[in-house]
Amino acid sequence: MNFTAIDFETANRQTHSACSVALTIVRNNQIVDEYYSLIKPDTWFDATNIRIHGIREQDVLHSPYFPEIWEEMSSYFTAEQLVIAHNMPFDKRILQGTLNYYGVEQPTFQTLCTVQSSRRLLKQLPNHKLNTVAAHYGIPLNHHHALDDARACAKILINQEKEYGTKALKSLVKYS
Repeated sequence: MNFTAIDFETANRQTHSACSVALTIVRNNQIVDEYYSLIKPDTWFDATNIRIHGIREQDVLHSPYFPEIWEEMSSYFTAEQLVIAHNMPFDKRILQGTLNYYGVEQPTFQTLCTVQSSRRLLKQLPNHKLNTVAAHYGIPLNHHHALDDARACAKILINQEKEYGTKALKSLVKYS
């Protein structure tokens, strides 16, 4: 399979508060490239979010705003491209909210959520959180670091495709 896994960490509950982003690029079920950046959000940092991911306002002071980062990563968001995330509704909402905030045109791309694929294919698990599914496949995880989360998500889908086949996953692809 060919796809891009994405993960955002956010400064607060606002949909334009992305403070880090990561992409893991997969071609023929092999990770071929990765991208990670801190982001300077145009908003405040909430203590709850800082406790989750450890990113503080001073960590992003010299980081680029999202439009600069989008220039580097937008080529992975096309109608032909599959983009995956573990809890895709969250990451898609953050991407859309951030693009809207900066007045950037929304891309059209295919999506697949590995929470949904895991619920369908791994019913025996006690839950389908990223750390649980990653542990099931023996995938190391530094949870809530965007690059580790994106990489784990990519490896989950690679494992699911090997175990259950492409057909089992194709029905979960959505077009936006």
